[in-house]
Amino acid sequence: MLPSILPQKDLFALVRIIQESRHVVVCGHRGPDGDALGSCLALAEYLQQLGKSVSVVLPTPFPDFLRWMPGTHAVQFYVHHERQATQVILSADTIFCLDFSQPSRLQEMQGAFMRSRATRVVIDHHLAPDLSMARLVVSRPEMSSTCELLFRVLLDLGAFETLSRNAAVCLYTGMMTDTGGFTYNSSRPEIYEIISMLLTKGIDKDRIYRNVFHVYSTDRLRLTGYVLYEKLQFLAGGKAAYFTLTREEMQRFRFIRGDAEGLVNMPLQVKGLRLSISLREDTERDVVRVSLRSVDDFPCNRMAEEFFNGGGHLNASGGELPFPLSEAVRTVERAVEAYESLMQ
Repeated sequence: MLPSILPQKDLFALVRIIQESRHVVVCGHRGPDGDALGSCLALAEYLQQLGKSVSVVLPTPFPDFLRWMPGTHAVQFYVHHERQATQVILSADTIFCLDFSQPSRLQEMQGAFMRSRATRVVIDHHLAPDLSMARLVVSRPEMSSTCELLFRVLLDLGAFETLSRNAAVCLYTGMMTDTGGFTYNSSRPEIYEIISMLLTKGIDKDRIYRNVFHVYSTDRLRLTGYVLYEKLQFLAGGKAAYFTLTREEMQRFRFIRGDAEGLVNMPLQVKGLRLSISLREDTERDVVRVSLRSVDDFPCNRMAEEFFNGGGHLNASGGELPFPLSEAVRTVERAVEAYESLMQ
């Protein structure tokens, strides 16, 4: 049996907050991934079972390959319905912040979030949380994902027996996507004990995998080939690689939200490669989206913080740079040169 993760004081505080809540907003960061969406949907399902009025509000839409997840039809997007979403946020008495612990991660939604007088609870696994942003901050950077952490919190709340299959599907999806199908940041035995427990809820983990990773269009497949053949560049004697994607190239391959997912991992299949970086022009703002992936002990998070206005985990991080893309490439070259000694 997994040990309790919450100190008694925090557990009592969380129980009281939930008991006193009537109108709850559950939110995740801008550009929500499987972990942010999965944790939001799972917590919303649990709170709804308790009779709470719950709204899931996200700053921007999630990738198309996550639309199959149970509960996505009810998610509200701030960028699409700003006035309505703001009203929902301001009328909430409790806001749960999942998979982020810095208000800036909300970007467009940050203003409405900061104006709210609701009690805030953070459940997150990223480094350096802002402890002032919530009454209760549950932060465990050692966890593989926020979904793993949320499962442990729900276990402490005594919620496992009544945990629905839909919630279990969402939790497993978040854990799976945030570890690249359990290929990195996933060596702790507790992760597989959790998976075993989720399987007792009747989830089909093989179908979940196919729903996430085997649903791309022929255009996405051709985009992958184009990136690997035409765009991939190597640095540091073959220890690092990067590629760029422009708006014009994405339009050429009929790019839809989520089509770039996983591309940054593919260069790591090259023998001896330690670091892979993706530079992609954002389709909505004049910024370059940066994704970093690494193997072994190469610190993606340190590089992301120092060079790319971002952060994240040891082997998976992200950030963004201002236009133009050519300057972003030069930043990559400077970053790789600065960290080349750690790639040996």
